[in-house]
Amino acid sequence: MTHDELEKLFRHGDTSNEALRVRLIAARRAVNLEQKEVADATGVAKQTYHSQEARGAPSIKTGRYFYRAHRIDFNYLLYGDFAQLPNDVVESLTQALASQNA
Repeated sequence: MTHDELEKLFRHGDTSNEALRVRLIAARRAVNLEQKEVADATGVAKQTYHSQEARGAPSIKTGRYFYRAHRIDFNYLLYGDFAQLPNDVVESLTQALASQNA
């Protein structure tokens, strides 16, 4: 995939709630977790985490969890930046985002 194609897939620079929602779901799927598992790991109720995904509004606690546990940082979640991510993380996110668009 070219850099331009990746930018489009990652919705680079798009800060809409829809783009954040898609990226947050992809982050969870890229690390093979269910909503309940992320909720448990972040110490929030499943419904609270579900609401973050549905609204496209990840909490700081959620962003911190994905960064510390899975090397997926805030720049990806909020802006779709991927250049700073490790290659294996980019590959996992690319697969997760592509499967959402299929």
